[in-house]
Amino acid sequence: MATTPLTVTPDPRTERRTAAWVAFVICVALLFDGYDLVIYGTVLPGLLEDPSQIGAVDAATAGLLGSWALAGVLLGSLVCGAIGDYFGRRRLVLLGIAWFSVGMFVTALTTSVTAFGTMRFVTGLGLGIVLASAGATMAEFAPAGRRQFYNAIVYSGIPAGGVFASIMGILLLSDIGWRGLFMLGALPLVILLPIAWFKLPESPRWLFSRGRHDEALAASARTGVSLTEELTPAAAAAKTDPAPARTGFAAVFSRQFALASILLGLMSFSGLLLTYGLNTWLPKIMEGYGYGRQYALFFPLALNLGAVLGGLVLSRFADRRGPQRVIATTFVLATLTLALMTFEFPLPLLFTFIALAGVGTLGTQVLIYGFQSNYYPTSARAAGVAWCASVGRFGGILGPIIGGWLAAAGIGGGMAFYIFGAVALVGAIVTVVVPRQRGGATTSSATTPQLSAPARGFAPSDS
Repeated sequence: MATTPLTVTPDPRTERRTAAWVAFVICVALLFDGYDLVIYGTVLPGLLEDPSQIGAVDAATAGLLGSWALAGVLLGSLVCGAIGDYFGRRRLVLLGIAWFSVGMFVTALTTSVTAFGTMRFVTGLGLGIVLASAGATMAEFAPAGRRQFYNAIVYSGIPAGGVFASIMGILLLSDIGWRGLFMLGALPLVILLPIAWFKLPESPRWLFSRGRHDEALAASARTGVSLTEELTPAAAAAKTDPAPARTGFAAVFSRQFALASILLGLMSFSGLLLTYGLNTWLPKIMEGYGYGRQYALFFPLALNLGAVLGGLVLSRFADRRGPQRVIATTFVLATLTLALMTFEFPLPLLFTFIALAGVGTLGTQVLIYGFQSNYYPTSARAAGVAWCASVGRFGGILGPIIGGWLAAAGIGGGMAFYIFGAVALVGAIVTVVVPRQRGGATTSSATTPQLSAPARGFAPSDS
């Protein structure tokens, strides 16, 4: 451990300003993850009907194409988890933004089913890097006592991207076509990436966990991020156990976290199966209930609006009462509302149930991301989030495939809603049995070491 005096009285105003910039960058990056998710479902009916676009696409092929991007996200998340706790947060976020932006632009230029599916996979690699880095990054900049809320802001970018995709589809699909809508997904390359380069700092907590203590203290002074949680346990460990602590996947599957990691992964599996299954197939399912194309694009809009608003409101309860109870409750809400959607209700009431289903599915996944991000310590956070996201992506891959199988078999929307509702109920049960945290990511010390480092203005562009 460095002999430099251990630190700095944090500046709450600087910390809040830093957290706001970090949340903005990551939220906008994840907005385009959500955009990519929903824009495919938005353009899917046109691809099914017009083989001149990329070739003949039937329902089963459409489900597979919807899953190719998720397979890329799965691989990108796993790679990010393997290197994220060694390589750093900032570099991976910047790489992921550039990667998926270029991928979406090239996807818009494809002219065959094979090329389209390949580029969906390539784009997914970049999205997986961003997704796995996002929670770990925000968890290390969010002020204590508001971590669930900041994570909800960040991960609400995903359903907000769904809202954006639905609105763009409603307004622009007939004018710019599906290719133009995919080209909009490249905007982060020219708009967000320059902002992120200057405003997204490297995490002081990650620097400290890598033994770069002087850099960590300097970054703490610049960003206002307190190292209290790291310093006291680290000092005690240095005296009693000179061996280095486990990091990355070794820590995720250690005796302390192995069972929790499996259950947290299953939570994401349930949440993302619901998220991707409904966003891909909800317009088509509702067409089966007699709602024409003029209504179809409004259903994902209601689903994602409910998720954004519900996730933000419920995150405040999660900060006060703990996320587990809230997540289990919202999973049950999804089960009930999905079952109710099989009945014939007036259109305003149906949209209300769809919005509540959004709270219980996409909104639940927003809370799950925050729960997972704060469950692990800094040395295992990127790997833990990546593991959970990767297991979740298996659910995300399965969701569109299930919808495709049901559509190909001519099975009605009611059965689809019952299947998705059963998945939500399983998610609630899994959530309840996750072990309570013991120390780990949220541990704080009653005694704060006095720190000394020069105070500086906010200049977060650490490289």
